[in-house]
Amino acid sequence: MANRVNMAGQSPSEPPRGASPLFLREPEIRRGIELLYFGYSHLTRAIDDLLASEKLGRAHHRALYFIARQPDLTVGDLLAILAITKQSLGRILGDLTERELVETRPGDRDRRQKLLRLTPAGRTLEAALFEALREKMSAAYSSAGQEAVGGFWAVLEGLVPDGERRRLREPR
Repeated sequence: MANRVNMAGQSPSEPPRGASPLFLREPEIRRGIELLYFGYSHLTRAIDDLLASEKLGRAHHRALYFIARQPDLTVGDLLAILAITKQSLGRILGDLTERELVETRPGDRDRRQKLLRLTPAGRTLEAALFEALREKMSAAYSSAGQEAVGGFWAVLEGLVPDGERRRLREPR
């Protein structure tokens, strides 16, 4: 069994407990923030070695992930999704294009638009990265149960501003 960080006075050997009826108090909010930080940290560590072997970073992975989810995504839309500077995105896309992981083509209606798509090599790498993350998420989902997964999604969706929720993709 993995070691748990002792938050809110819970023994690391105890199974996770449900939220207190007073879930809006500071200790419960802090516990949620800590769980979010620790969970994300451990999830992303699952792909760090593979990214390092490709001499890529987490920002490259995020770009690959969203381009895989939305083939023909515009550069402008990717910029908005990743919420990074144009300069940073330019460097990331330059790296991915140079390594022949991403290709661009002009838009169908507006030739000035750049549409992004993974190459076969990009799809292979993204699939390997996804598989490592899928294993971690599947284990956590299985342990928590269907109702908890729905609650987890609801909390995370609540963190996304209303105007940004349109970017979320429904499960297929």
